[in-house]
Amino acid sequence: MTTSTPTTQTTSSVADLFLAALIQRDFATMTTYLAPEVTLRGLIPPGPFTAVGPDPAIERFRGWFGGPDDFTVVDSGRERIGNKLGMHWLVRMRPANGATRVAEQRVFLTTDNGEITGIDLLCSGWQPGDRA
Repeated sequence: MTTSTPTTQTTSSVADLFLAALIQRDFATMTTYLAPEVTLRGLIPPGPFTAVGPDPAIERFRGWFGGPDDFTVVDSGRERIGNKLGMHWLVRMRPANGATRVAEQRVFLTTDNGEITGIDLLCSGWQPGDRA
């Protein structure tokens, strides 16, 4: 009889899975990578905010990137910074009847047992799309 031990996701893998779900705008899957006590702290135009729990945190992402607009992640990357993982993504959105716009977000993730427990986010705000 063969037994196997489940592998715990590393910080990098859970972050990569979170970003892959964001690229697909699969907000339900994004929620599964968050710990029940996750805290999203952000600084965006018009100011700072905090969201606690998976659903409130992902509702922020859905508000920014959900909807019928064409959506593309133009660039993304990650780097280890001590115990945190720094990530960024540059998003381009184009509404059916409007101007293209872009925004960059930078995040620092903390994890525990393969779940994201903290997201510290800084956003550029929406900018004219012809600059990316």
